[in-house]
Amino acid sequence: MQPSQLIPEEDPDNDNPALSRVIERNIRTIIHLRTKDAKGRSPQSRIADAITSFSGRMVFVYVHIAWFGLWILLNTGRFGMQVFDPFPYGLLTMVVSLEAIFLSTFVLISQNRLGEETERRADLDLHIGLLTEHELTRVLQMLDAIQDKLGIVDHANSELADLEMETKPEDVLAEIHRLQAIESSKR
Repeated sequence: MQPSQLIPEEDPDNDNPALSRVIERNIRTIIHLRTKDAKGRSPQSRIADAITSFSGRMVFVYVHIAWFGLWILLNTGRFGMQVFDPFPYGLLTMVVSLEAIFLSTFVLISQNRLGEETERRADLDLHIGLLTEHELTRVLQMLDAIQDKLGIVDHANSELADLEMETKPEDVLAEIHRLQAIESSKR
């Protein structure tokens, strides 16, 4: 599906003159895809993200400072209330421990979702990078053929022949692992 099929074209009068139309279309496409993904999330994911978002703000800290302070003050017995959780505040400890269990679960749920999104984006980057590498290799091969046709002599130390070879991801990964093994054996 072409990016222009994903989102409607915007009014060209509102375009940023510093950016090309292709870049602006790509930006709009990315925003559209992210919005579409956000709308497609399950209610459970939305709840987990909302809780994680709130718990990651300073307001959350301030609420807890006020809550703990009020709890401790009420349990001193100085305000005419009966102490319901005397020092060392066992009930408060239990409530905070339960809260920590649930908060950590919500954070993990959100991190798992973000990890999946990151993996999808990395896959897209890899596919685009491989496609670009393939296209550039083909262009170099065509330029070499044009150079031969025109009788232009290539320099002896040119890297053109190396660049014209197709790069295979599995070969690159194998070389990375080989070099890492050599480096780790030196340590």
